[in-house]
Amino acid sequence: MTQTPGTKISRRRALNLMAAGTATTLAAPWYIRPAEAQANTLRALMWEGYAVPEIIQAFEEEHGIRFTPTFFDGNSEAYNKLRVGGTRDFDLVQADGYWPGLYYGEGLIRSFDFRSMKSAGGFFPVFEPEAFKLLMDADSGEIFGAPFCWGSYGITYNADAVTRDEASSIEMMFSPAHAGRLSTSARFEENIALAGILVATRMGTIDAERPDGKSFNPYVLTDEELAGVEALLVEQKRLLLTRYQDNNTLQQLLMGQAIVAAPEFAQVYRLLRTAKAEGAIDTTFDHVLTPKEGGLGWVDTWLVSAGVEDGEKLDLATAWIDMVSSPEVIRKISLSAGTSTTVDIRAISSPEEVDLYLMERTGELANMYMFDQPSSTEKWERVWSNMQAA
Repeated sequence: MTQTPGTKISRRRALNLMAAGTATTLAAPWYIRPAEAQANTLRALMWEGYAVPEIIQAFEEEHGIRFTPTFFDGNSEAYNKLRVGGTRDFDLVQADGYWPGLYYGEGLIRSFDFRSMKSAGGFFPVFEPEAFKLLMDADSGEIFGAPFCWGSYGITYNADAVTRDEASSIEMMFSPAHAGRLSTSARFEENIALAGILVATRMGTIDAERPDGKSFNPYVLTDEELAGVEALLVEQKRLLLTRYQDNNTLQQLLMGQAIVAAPEFAQVYRLLRTAKAEGAIDTTFDHVLTPKEGGLGWVDTWLVSAGVEDGEKLDLATAWIDMVSSPEVIRKISLSAGTSTTVDIRAISSPEEVDLYLMERTGELANMYMFDQPSSTEKWERVWSNMQAA
């Protein structure tokens, strides 16, 4: 998504920073110019955190090809690459939220035989195409994406200083009772969208008929709601200690008890929980996946470029998706990247992993609003600029 100058920190950048504290260290030696691609190469436009060297090497050896990933920080960057000829340069691409549907609608990706994949039977029910409809064309019923990993922008908090009831509401992040001990990320889209959920709840417009005739979407706010968001964010400024730029900073803020709560992707929460279990810290931290007003969520997906025709290359592309979605492989990627999986891997995970990686909480996805492109980037940037200048 679009970032304002000086605040370019993406969820993927956070994912990469998280990986530094996990079992596998990620390397990135495969940057390649798309023009250098050859017939025996599978080219992917993807998030760096999912490029696990040993998994890539195993696939290359099995299929006798070279896997060449090109990395991006946000959906809008990948979208722009595809629109300027990237469908010829890449065979695979990743996206989340509503972006895959946008890609498919514009002919940038194609459908593929999702049902034929061995891994297709292993997804949690909530991620099956009939339940997670963002990867199925409503008119034709064709499936154009495979869900991969998921998460939310929930609230991590110091359970020794904040009650569960307090932390279960977005109101927590705007509470004068914790002035000076709160933090949010520097991501302007998620700050506005999260505040938008609270504003619409307070105004009573969240369940009311919308101007576009659709259900509420925090990325499609009315001018009145945006005005309310701006006022709320201005009010929040005096309550914040800082806006964190990366996961390392947030981890230190929470561990040092400089702050008691912050919204994040549960990656720092997992680090803090692990530190407590190992006796490195005494403080108890918890995480609210979905606030009671509703929360923001994302589901990363694998997509096949429209430039891939039926035949050997399509078979290779779907073989990659099938392989990385298999229980054993996706578990390795999950532990490396610090994200939850769309594939049910409870049978091969420890009880601690089941809890930490939210494997029995996939049902909460139904109460999340998926990441999306702001309906008016210009208006949203103006709201953020006005807040910063206030």
